[in-house]
Amino acid sequence: MNNIVYIIVQLLVILLIAPLVSGIIKKVKALSQKRKGPPVLQLYLDIYKLLKKDVVVSETASWIFKATPYINITTALLAGLLIPVSLKLTPIIFGGDIIFIIYILAMGRFFMTLAGLDTGGTFGGMGSSREMAISSLIEPTLLVSVFTIGLISKSTSVHNMMETMSSIGTSIFQPVYILCFLAMIIVIIAESSRIPVDDPETHLELTMVHEAMILEYSGRHLALMELGAAVKQLVLITLLVNLFIPLDSIITLDNALLAIVFSILLYVIKVVVASILIAITEINTVKLKLFSVPNLAAISFILSFLGFLQYFVVGGSHG
Repeated sequence: MNNIVYIIVQLLVILLIAPLVSGIIKKVKALSQKRKGPPVLQLYLDIYKLLKKDVVVSETASWIFKATPYINITTALLAGLLIPVSLKLTPIIFGGDIIFIIYILAMGRFFMTLAGLDTGGTFGGMGSSREMAISSLIEPTLLVSVFTIGLISKSTSVHNMMETMSSIGTSIFQPVYILCFLAMIIVIIAESSRIPVDDPETHLELTMVHEAMILEYSGRHLALMELGAAVKQLVLITLLVNLFIPLDSIITLDNALLAIVFSILLYVIKVVVASILIAITEINTVKLKLFSVPNLAAISFILSFLGFLQYFVVGGSHG
């Protein structure tokens, strides 16, 4: 019964909050340029509109092109189910689930790149090539960062890692956590196809990565691809804020239902703050040249590896 409640709450929170992140980022960027910009809820409206439209599929497309939108949203939601938005809920736990999360997201990316190649379009092939290159550079950073936290918590389960980080308290300001935190921010920017790695709003062929892969999609397929990208972005932000900014321990209410509600509210606040910080980062940076992206990936890996080494130097104890 607890697992069913957890799955329902988790899916509802993720699906309801995911489009909000993109809305907040666009609104903050627009305000910085003294523009009104689109409404914060614009992505919700766009997805609803696209779901009602018919799908146009190229004659050269195979089953991969048609199946990818469903695989993309399914893998993103499955990863989201394994990263609890609140420690007050009883999550689905198994050893090594953090590794499963990373590679279930990689499976969604794999099918997306295949779909980009499937129709034989020039832009799709270019975007797929760039996406795989960027992901292969960024993935080691993500693995080293989460393995470092896994060493500290002596577990490869996301829930156990979050519980350990929540119990650490002020010790979270140790160098090991700060370095891994900074590395994870770069991972989120790269995996979410945001500036300076990619510009999700551009349609210039020389700069497109994510947009190039989904250029051939329309109707409900495009809606699922956009929602899948939003969910994946939220999943990574959830991993960041719940690992490095754990606040559930400050909730000491006796009423279990109220404790869950307040915990989810705190989670939403953390996500909103993270979205604003991502927007500020985009405002103050420019799109990198494609050949400069490996330099950013190298910086992120160095930060995560230094965090890994710091674990052995200063430790990551609870004290």
